[in-house]
Amino acid sequence: MVGRIIKRVYLYLIFLFLYAPIVVLVAYSFNESRSRGRWGGFTLRWYAELFRDTEVLRALYNTLAIAVLSAVIATVIGTAAAIGIHEMKRIKKVIVMNLTYLPVINPDIVTGVSLMLLFVFTKPFTQLGLGFFTMLLAHITFNIPYVILSVLPKLKQLDKHVYEAALDLGATPSYALRKVVIPQIMPGIVTGFLLAFTLSIDDFVISFFTTGSGVSNIAIYVYSMARRGVNPKINALSTIMFVTVLALLLIVNKRMSKDNPKVKESVRSTTHHLKKRGLVKSPG
Repeated sequence: MVGRIIKRVYLYLIFLFLYAPIVVLVAYSFNESRSRGRWGGFTLRWYAELFRDTEVLRALYNTLAIAVLSAVIATVIGTAAAIGIHEMKRIKKVIVMNLTYLPVINPDIVTGVSLMLLFVFTKPFTQLGLGFFTMLLAHITFNIPYVILSVLPKLKQLDKHVYEAALDLGATPSYALRKVVIPQIMPGIVTGFLLAFTLSIDDFVISFFTTGSGVSNIAIYVYSMARRGVNPKINALSTIMFVTVLALLLIVNKRMSKDNPKVKESVRSTTHHLKKRGLVKSPG
């Protein structure tokens, strides 16, 4: 009994440590006073000023555009790469997986400087200067490994006999991939997309080294503002972004909880049908 209480208190302290700063940020986004040391009353003034500040809105647009584009592209490439890695021989898979882990464990500053040097070196050949496009390429690059690592566990849980049986029944590889494989690994794909989207919004170091003058995301804008003092409008912007991401996460989780029973039932009925036809062997 005592051990259970201690574990519960410990869990609550962890949650308090993680979410108390966010609660404070949200509360102070409604603070009338510019000072973070005192409460001056409830107001929506900073939200109104936020949507009148063109510089903040430009940084927000760059942030969301890069996050969405990099997450979508990285999810497509990462999912295809995960499927290819899953079908590799053992030695090749080990080599490729070690290469996949490198960008994850590599310090951000090393990745950022390396990509900056690469873009500068290739500029005479590509005529591509540092800016929006280079930042987008950088975000796609560091997001792909996270998508691969999110999708691979779902592929390992996949019953390969169902895919092979679909081919035996006349399905083309692309059709079997869309109708058999993708629905079963969809939770991993969604997780990879959300992780890539969140990491892209959160990134500062790599963005700082791969962007050019006149192009900044929210992280770079807040960093430049912090040297002059953080404006309360940033509290309002952070609150909007937090609520948006939280709502997106809740919607996706609710949708996945509804879709998973349907996917499992579909796979179960398909497997049962294939077993009756002798195309999939029963275990044991």
